[in-house]
Amino acid sequence: MTTADVLLWVAYPYICLTLLVGGLVWRWRTDQFGWTTRSSQLYEKPILRAASPTFHLGFLAVIGGHFVGLLVPKTWTAAVGIPQHVYHLTATIGGSVAALATVLGLAGLLYRRFAVRSVTLATTTRDKVMYALLVLPVALGTWATVANQVLGGPEGYDYRETISPWLRSVLTFSPEPQLMTTVPLSFRLHVLAGFALFAIWPFTRLVHAVTIPVQYPTRPYIVYRARRASVSAAAGRRGWAPVQRSADRDGARSRGA
Repeated sequence: MTTADVLLWVAYPYICLTLLVGGLVWRWRTDQFGWTTRSSQLYEKPILRAASPTFHLGFLAVIGGHFVGLLVPKTWTAAVGIPQHVYHLTATIGGSVAALATVLGLAGLLYRRFAVRSVTLATTTRDKVMYALLVLPVALGTWATVANQVLGGPEGYDYRETISPWLRSVLTFSPEPQLMTTVPLSFRLHVLAGFALFAIWPFTRLVHAVTIPVQYPTRPYIVYRARRASVSAAAGRRGWAPVQRSADRDGARSRGA
């Protein structure tokens, strides 16, 4: 094990996790009004209706699969009678479907973001950085799944012997970086990209993902008011406009003469 291994698999994860937790606290205390998705629904809806649910459902499934695969020890699934072959088959099929939905949804959102001019104009530099760091772990994770789990033989790569215990050792503050030295390159790059996404998470619109909308059903209505006092949001009366008095017309005619 080298110094680079210690930096990559001990120091780097803790730096990213510190930015994640500290950034969320800082953002909540200083920018609650900015704690939003900055929705661009007003600019374009048809593509958003298809791409957004596809991406979000796929991404949630991916997160669920990562939670089970990385945080649940292999001995627990074996204790309830799930052999490695069954787990691998279930995880590969489910993960492939979730990855496909995530990739298709993300592709639709990216197309909408940069092909629809009004949405592009509403895209900030921070959004572009966020999309780049979101695409990277998704692409690397898809590559790792296809290369190692789908095409890597009947049993694939058993990441629950290396990556899973390494991550749990980091979270329990007893890191074991030596576990990552033999992991395939695609998985190692995926892990590094995933932690980079965690590091920038609190400083982008992704922050909305950690919000629980418990007050949504009881929140007050949003009231829009015009800037000018002469403009009213109330519906106007139907019918003809009042006819101007003849005296006024005569006066205006004489002044014009």
